[in-house]
Amino acid sequence: MLVLLPPSEGKAAGASGPALDLGALSLPGLTAAREAVLAELVELCAADEDKAREVLGLSEGLRGEVARNAGLYGAPTRPAGEVYTGVLYDALDLGTLDAAARERAGRWLLVFSGLWGAVRIGDPIPPYRCSGGVRLPALGSLGRYWREPLGSVLPETAGEGLVLDLRSAAYGAMWRPKGDLAGRTATVRVLQSRIVGGVEKRSVVSHFNKATKGRMVRALLREGVEPGGPAELAEALRGLGYTVEAEPPAKGGAPWRLDVVVTEL
Repeated sequence: MLVLLPPSEGKAAGASGPALDLGALSLPGLTAAREAVLAELVELCAADEDKAREVLGLSEGLRGEVARNAGLYGAPTRPAGEVYTGVLYDALDLGTLDAAARERAGRWLLVFSGLWGAVRIGDPIPPYRCSGGVRLPALGSLGRYWREPLGSVLPETAGEGLVLDLRSAAYGAMWRPKGDLAGRTATVRVLQSRIVGGVEKRSVVSHFNKATKGRMVRALLREGVEPGGPAELAEALRGLGYTVEAEPPAKGGAPWRLDVVVTEL
């Protein structure tokens, strides 16, 4: 099983591991593409702080992120699973998993990134700021830039198993499973259910969405549940206490959609 996660915009500070080494990252087929993005990002941030803030969409209060990007070459690292923070990763709480669940997390989880393309949670990376929606002056839209390199690497990485796609739209644009692989892919939408005037109302709420996805992945990791396909995933999640409505694709070459309905956080 392969679980596709978005990164977090904020990153944990205080890395003290070895210096950044692109050759130490998983998915070596992405190394050349990573080198190109890293080189342009560092050059941009070192040359013109104001332009870099504009390109990266950073406020005045995040000016320090530009300087951090400028020093990425040789920057100290820590495992990606410790660098990414925020609601989803707080709910996932990788650091408190037992050894077996952590081993599964190392195999199953793949975090998408505007800078790295995609990394596994054990990959040593420094904190950085570069979202998937960024358009660099030379390379252009990172969402478009990454499609070819990721498309050449990820089908083999996914193998013959289930792909659970929990990415946000910006990172979903970087790579979309195709053909038979799409049919083994499940996307998840988290809906909050409320009763208003005696009638059920459902809505997508960001905080519910992120926290529920994090807890859901944590439950799969802890229980060692590895479904063979989207229908089996829906059943497995129901067995873990989730209310799940599964919708098969209307045509071939498209993913399943699973709606996970929650009433409270």
